[in-house]
Amino acid sequence: MSTLIWIVVALVAIGMYLSWTAGRLDRLHARIDAARAALDAQLLRRASVAQELATSGVLDPAASIVLYEAAHAARQAEEEHREVAESELSAALRAVFGAAEQVEAVREVPGGDDTAGELAQAVRRVPMARRFHNDAVRAARALRRHRKVRWFRLAGHAPFPLAFEMDDEPPAALADRPT
Repeated sequence: MSTLIWIVVALVAIGMYLSWTAGRLDRLHARIDAARAALDAQLLRRASVAQELATSGVLDPAASIVLYEAAHAARQAEEEHREVAESELSAALRAVFGAAEQVEAVREVPGGDDTAGELAQAVRRVPMARRFHNDAVRAARALRRHRKVRWFRLAGHAPFPLAFEMDDEPPAALADRPT
């Protein structure tokens, strides 16, 4: 009889541990979803400000076209092409705002100081949001690699989390300047 009690206690303990691990994995997946939503918001904000700036008439026509097309492509990109489109927007921002003179030209027009500051903030927040998302993905992947998670299928039907890899280096003129 005492052996049966010990077996039941061991099974209950194992069940509680597996339940706790499944809950932890669920919380990590929720964290990934929240981080992805924050990343999407920052990417959308960056593209919107860039598009607004491209259509404002402040930039020269060639820079406006390059920036507008990259921002529009980033906003309209399908999920599987989003990383490439966002990287191209980063490259367009570096090309247009590589020199401080372009930023100063934007700051000189009425309302340009606010727009340049908003763009600088958006450009700085994207790498942070991407880092938070990728850190959450890394933690979930590490937990999902454990044998107990695979053997007992604790991840359920949740898709394997994927990191968001893109070129998010800010333009030098916007990164160096305080807002």
